[in-house]
Amino acid sequence: YQRRVHGGVCGAIIPWNFPLLMLAWKVGPALACGNTQVLKSSEKTPLTALLFAKVCQEVGLPNGVFNLISGYGPDAGAALAGHPDVGKIGFTGSVPTARRIMGLAAESNLKKVSLELGGKSPVIIFDDADLDLAVAVANAGIFFNQGQVCSAGSRILVQEGIYDKFVAKFVEVTKAARLGDQFSEDTTQGPQVDELQFNKILGYIEAGKEQGAQVAVGGARVGEKGYFIAPTLLVNVKDDDKVAREEIFGPVACAFKFKTEEEAIARANDTTYGLAASLCTTNLSRAIRVEKQLQAGSVWVNCHNKFDARIPFGGYKESGFGREMSAYAIDLYTQIKAVRITL
Repeated sequence: YQRRVHGGVCGAIIPWNFPLLMLAWKVGPALACGNTQVLKSSEKTPLTALLFAKVCQEVGLPNGVFNLISGYGPDAGAALAGHPDVGKIGFTGSVPTARRIMGLAAESNLKKVSLELGGKSPVIIFDDADLDLAVAVANAGIFFNQGQVCSAGSRILVQEGIYDKFVAKFVEVTKAARLGDQFSEDTTQGPQVDELQFNKILGYIEAGKEQGAQVAVGGARVGEKGYFIAPTLLVNVKDDDKVAREEIFGPVACAFKFKTEEEAIARANDTTYGLAASLCTTNLSRAIRVEKQLQAGSVWVNCHNKFDARIPFGGYKESGFGREMSAYAIDLYTQIKAVRITL
């Protein structure tokens, strides 16, 4: 017979953009499968995890089952990834850090690794799409959480027949965004996480303009206080421009014009990433046909960034490997034991 057994001590390193959600995606399945866990929170957002640890104590979780460390990646994160008593490490973050973690895992005890990394996700708008819906999907797909989302739809490919109408409508909707206090019910976009990220995003916008891109909307800081950046759409972007290739992790999208379905698929897949993709069409046959050819771990049709705990999430290519959420998450935190008894 065969049975699943726990993996022992599991490490987790989570990012700052969704500090509670990322914690839940790691802690939930790890503990449910009978493991203990050591989690390193992001130095940018340590308080959420500390509060969670306090709650664990209050509800009577035994000491040592969930363990939290706060610190920086080069010391705390590296120590966790390279520790010989940690049997599994789960990481959500950047590709360069993931490479370092894999190296530390290999150099220590060849521990099991799962990675959920970045993306440069395409949003394909076909000319038969509902225009208002397509604009809403693309707008939310890039500007949700100030664009600080690994699956953000940062490359918007629009079929040439509706390109001009789409861009005009997208600009109109984007101009209506309300930036301000993220805790206010009237706010649609808050600030970037910190000055480092703020300057990085503005640097990408300037790099895009230097390579010939034009700003259709946004493209600058908003106000004198806080790290607010206007939601931005760049047009006249070439496929090999920096803003079209690299993950910006901010409220900046690039719009591209395409002619045929085949061209859209080829250009959508022309990236080192493969975390997510979406398409807008009223043709179900086309939706299924295109979905089958997109190199992405998640594909949404007539929506974007729609998640459910029952649905697995993870990437292709340099967007990582392993699937979080759903029953597939059990694979990350267990091992299979085969037993044969001769009597």
